[in-house]
Order: sequence, then structure tokens, then C-alpha cells
Amino acid sequence: MPLVNPIKLMKVAQERGLCIAAFNVHNLETVQAVIDGAAKQRSPVIIQTTPGTLRHTGIPQIAACVKAAAELVDIPVGLHVDHCSSFETIVRCIRHGYTSVMIDGSHLPYTENVALVREVVKVAHAAGVAVEAELGRIGGSEDDLMVDDTKAALTDPAEAEAFVEATQVDTLAVAIGTAHGQYKGKPKLDFPRLSAIRNRLNLPLVLHGASGLAHEVIRECIRRGINKINIATELKDSMAEAIKECFCKDPTETDPRRYMGAAKAAVEKVVREKILLCGCSGLADEL
Repeated sequence: MPLVNPIKLMKVAQERGLCIAAFNVHNLETVQAVIDGAAKQRSPVIIQTTPGTLRHTGIPQIAACVKAAAELVDIPVGLHVDHCSSFETIVRCIRHGYTSVMIDGSHLPYTENVALVREVVKVAHAAGVAVEAELGRIGGSEDDLMVDDTKAALTDPAEAEAFVEATQVDTLAVAIGTAHGQYKGKPKLDFPRLSAIRNRLNLPLVLHGASGLAHEVIRECIRRGINKINIATELKDSMAEAIKECFCKDPTETDPRRYMGAAKAAVEKVVREKILLCGCSGLADEL
């Protein structure tokens, strides 16, 4: 089916106490793996691309790839640009069919973050596109995003309420102790803070840095109000391991259909596991 605005999916998840899984993709095989995995679970899904991926693939190319793959299945698929700080890049994504955008002004002072988000909301809403923003700063390193732990900052519940009111953003990414990339130790999430944010806000909340979190931790986040989780590192890791295994078995292998086929199967396995964890299997048949 045609791409959909994922805010509709996340609002249903919010009403039902569920979560929509969002997966970062980088090429044809990862797009296929995510959509095929979601289709087998009969789940709605969000496909995400970072600015780094957009530079690697080109915006028109990756957008066309996702649109074509989505039209082959009968589940809702949203297309989202993740952690984008460029207004111009977001406008280009909207022009090429993205149905959701994240304008990341979390590195800016509060007032500048608000001003940037409001500017994007005005343009995106005019085009029927959802907007995600971030308040607080999520630490860690992933793709071309690097935030030193000393500069990470947790989301303040009262400030979050004022931020949403000022910007009219559709979804909010909250910082409660997660990190992008690989965790160096056991993460300590601030669950009371998440509950306090949920009590003040009536919009879908987003958890970045979900790769590597224990299942019980993710389930607790969903119980306390998270409606979208982002998975990136676990997909890249599973893909890399599958390719390495192919070359370990046969160092003379040269057929990309073989090693990329193995990579695609490995990514799809992770996708299906995460969708089950989010509780959205079968939801596509009810929408």
C-alpha cells in the first residue's frame, strides 16, 4: 500500500498501550528485510534513514526504494528521517515522499530548539507530514551522531510540557538514560521520569537507543508510555555478523546475492523479534 503518516499508527499504539517499532535502513536489502519481517508479523512498521544514509544513498533513491517495497505489501509503512538537524534536508525529504521527519535541535539552547521545531512543524503539517523532536540529549555514538556522555541531559517533564505546547510537535523523543550505539555497561533508565513525562503529555513518546536493552526494560518503557522504539545498531550488527560468517566459510565468495542474502535474513530475524516485543503483531489487520 502507499506510504502512510505514522502518527496515526503511534496514536493507536498509545491508546492500546503498545509500541510501534522503527528500524533504520541503509540499502535495498535492509529495506526488504524490514518490510518483509513486518509483513510476516502482520504489523505496521516505520522505516527510518539518518542523514548519513541519505548522503550514502541519495534521498530520491532511498525514498523510491521504500515506496516500491511498501506497495508490494498490505501493511502500513511509514518513512521517517531520523536525527536531522537541517531544515533544508527535511524539506527535500518531504518533497520526495517522506511521511514523517525528526528535526533534532536538542544540541541548541531551549529557545532556539523551539524556534527550529516550530519552523519545521509549519512546513511539514502543511504537507500532511508528522514531526518528531527531541528534548534533552541522548548520549552515545551512532552513524554520524556523537554526543559525549558529559553533554547528555535528561528530559525535564515540566519543560517537555511547555515545549510541546510551544511547538505543536506530533511526537517527542525523550532522554531517560538510553544511549545510541553499543552500551558500555548496563544502562540505568529513569523510569519515574518517564512516567512523569507521560502524565504531563498526551502525545506519542519515542525511545531512542533501544538496541541492546533487555526485553524486560523495553516492556517497562512501553508500560510507562513509550509508543515508538528506534532500532539501528542491532540491525547493523546482525548484518555484519552474517556477512563475516559467509566469508569465514568461504573466503573466495564473490557473489553479493549470497552474502547479502544471508545479511537480509539475519536482519529480518531481528525485525520480527522486536515487533513481537512491541506487541504489534497482527495490528495491521485491525487498522
